[in-house]
Amino acid sequence: MNSHSSMLHVRIDDETKERATIALNAMGLSMSDAVRLFLKRVVAEQAIPFEVKLPNAETKEAMAEAEAIIRQRRSRFESAEALFEALDKDGDQ
Repeated sequence: MNSHSSMLHVRIDDETKERATIALNAMGLSMSDAVRLFLKRVVAEQAIPFEVKLPNAETKEAMAEAEAIIRQRRSRFESAEALFEALDKDGDQ
């Protein structure tokens, strides 16, 4: 096995980097560890080690709604009770 190593530079937005760093630290991994792990799995499987697919129309709509809620800093429900009532109605259908 080759003992030399190479530098890899990756561009990612600050928020994603910060959130990923927090998640990885909780798992005991650094960002470099995670990238190495990912690339080793790519080599071993000769594929991306997870399914990559486009979201369907329902998922795209939910993602757009979530983005709108985040931008407007509002919630879809006035209270937790309203949320649970909506969930109960959906469960009855």
